[in-house]
Amino acid sequence: MEDKNKNIDENMEKEEENNETKEKTEDVGAVSHASQEEKTEEVEASAASPEEKTEEEKLKEWEDKYKRLLAEFDNFRKRSEKEAREMCDIGASVVLVKMLPILDNLERAVSTIPEELKGNAFAEGIDKIYKQFLKTLEDMDVKPIEALGKAFDPNYHNAVMTDEESEAEVDTVTEELQKGYTYKNQVLRHSMVKVKK
Repeated sequence: MEDKNKNIDENMEKEEENNETKEKTEDVGAVSHASQEEKTEEVEASAASPEEKTEEEKLKEWEDKYKRLLAEFDNFRKRSEKEAREMCDIGASVVLVKMLPILDNLERAVSTIPEELKGNAFAEGIDKIYKQFLKTLEDMDVKPIEALGKAFDPNYHNAVMTDEESEAEVDTVTEELQKGYTYKNQVLRHSMVKVKK
């Protein structure tokens, strides 16, 4: 009987121990489960943040590309406009060079009108045409090159004769044989001059 009681007591103790172990295991499991959930959340958060960063980086990359493309297009537009202006100027200068001999002839015609014919309607008409032609060229930024009495400048003057008799300083233009002109500060035609040597 005592042995039975002993066995019952031992069995009860074992059951209590088993119950305590189960409770501890459940507590540990609950704790480990909670810590696993926390770890999972941390991993998800850490996994989510690089994705967000890549989205931001992608956005910045696209913004940089857009800005660069816009700047390139703006440069292209300005370059195209500049080239178009230059082409227009080249075309205009070709036409203007061909018109300069006409201007020379009008100038000669006006300068050779005799005094007695200066009041004549025909002479006045030629003079008016000459002045209108000069005004039109001036409006187009065509200007005569100053030569007479100026120091010889090979960029603007073409020396075709030398002068050894005048009292002017050396390398001074003493006579202008043909007028030179500039168009937008570019030489259309050099002045043909006589220079003191």
